[in-house]
Amino acid sequence: MPRVLIADKLSPAAIDIFKQRGVDADVKTGLSKDELLKIVDQYDGIAIRSATKVDKDVVAAAKNLKVVGRAGIGVDNVDIPAATAAGVVVMNTPFGNSITTAEHAIAMMFALARQLPAADVSTQAGKWEKNRFMGVELYAKTLGLIGAGNIGGIVADRANGLKMRVVAYDPFLSEERAVEIGVEKVELEELLARADIITLHTPLTDKTRNILSEENLKKTKKGVLIVNCARGGLVDEAALRKLLDEGHVGGAAFDVFIEEPAKANPLFGAENFIATPHLGASTNEAQENVALQVAEQMSDYLLTGAVTNALNSPSVTAEEAPRLKPFVALAEKLGALAGQMLDYGIKGVDIAFEGEVSKLNTKPLSAAALAGVMRPMLAEINMVSAPAVAKERGITVSESRQESSPIYESLVRITVTTEKGKRSFAGSVLAGAPRVVEVKGMELDAPFQARMLYVNNLDKPGFIGALGGLLGEAGVNIATFNLGRIDAGDDAIALVGVDQEPDAKLLAKIQALPHVKEARALKF
Repeated sequence: MPRVLIADKLSPAAIDIFKQRGVDADVKTGLSKDELLKIVDQYDGIAIRSATKVDKDVVAAAKNLKVVGRAGIGVDNVDIPAATAAGVVVMNTPFGNSITTAEHAIAMMFALARQLPAADVSTQAGKWEKNRFMGVELYAKTLGLIGAGNIGGIVADRANGLKMRVVAYDPFLSEERAVEIGVEKVELEELLARADIITLHTPLTDKTRNILSEENLKKTKKGVLIVNCARGGLVDEAALRKLLDEGHVGGAAFDVFIEEPAKANPLFGAENFIATPHLGASTNEAQENVALQVAEQMSDYLLTGAVTNALNSPSVTAEEAPRLKPFVALAEKLGALAGQMLDYGIKGVDIAFEGEVSKLNTKPLSAAALAGVMRPMLAEINMVSAPAVAKERGITVSESRQESSPIYESLVRITVTTEKGKRSFAGSVLAGAPRVVEVKGMELDAPFQARMLYVNNLDKPGFIGALGGLLGEAGVNIATFNLGRIDAGDDAIALVGVDQEPDAKLLAKIQALPHVKEARALKF
């Protein structure tokens, strides 16, 4: 039974989900790093919120760890590169608190437009300053969305309901999606010039850091209102304070800050500035949703291999997982065959899917193939880390699909480009088992064995007898023997499943046989 450590406070309903699904869940919250390091190797999964840090030390100590599940969006407390290198899937729950966060942004807009916090303090102090708090209507105003993903889309929908005009800047927003969520897609310059209110809904990356810099804030309309319920660091806080004091910016409402907890901040005390302590996801509904979601996702992965909302691995639905399993095995073994046949640096890998397999989710298959190809060079590589490692090393990876396959119901072909040229290998799944069906353009049909011998020779009489004699002399037993050739007397290959590993001495003798071009020992 898989074991999961619940290291931060989760709803009791989430613990019930683990138990009902057949996952053993231990609740141990508030552990120090040393306490966590002592026990983490006992677990297949760790469920966290924002308190527990799964850093490289924790990943290194967690020898059996397969998945980290974050109940919520931000994973700043997880060392994703370390987890990826160790083959640990990191999941979050990006949609469980989307509505709550979007509603908080809308609430902040209303609070700013009508100066609610200041009006409340003043009224409760008995001042009744009716003329001081002159508000603005949101109706017919232009809302500028920076980031139109999941949360931005919900904000747009609510703003359309308020009869606002919505313009959005998001490099990943397609024209079709813009129409669907009822926004006008614009460049950042145009958004800054047109928006009466700007709200941010984008992650913090090198490209989005200080997206509202002093320079950009100065390009906005006089009196603009700015709402940030996304991430601290998207807005230059010091520049915003200056522009609030000067009256260029009419008001700002922040739920997130560069430094949190924000005990002091350049914005605190500014006129018409509203602050909340990172409450974006803080509703009972959202906390329950993300806890239940992370429990379901982690259980799915540990029990069926289904991957949802992973930040470092292709997604696989629970329905797809069993159908993909034999093809994942084929892709990895075929990749391992290709990887063991190379002597030169890899420049590119092309993975082609033909027939029924082309209709499946091929991303995990490509990741498995890539891991197989690179494993001879990098023993620790895995399906999770392979795409990132290939990118780091400048290996070009391409994928192609073709709905029909001339001979097989499904065919996977891996073509590797090296400094010396190309090598191609094809395989299929027959009766649920992966098989090699083509090497160097020669057709054959060979099952994968744990140990195999590959020989490329000219097709001349006496070769099989000579090879069998050498194997017999060396005490190497033949389990399977499969042949392929171009034509009589032309290029031929033998893929031989063997029970004992051929040593260097035996390989040298095989290589010395007449007409042998190449002999290699393979492992799967």
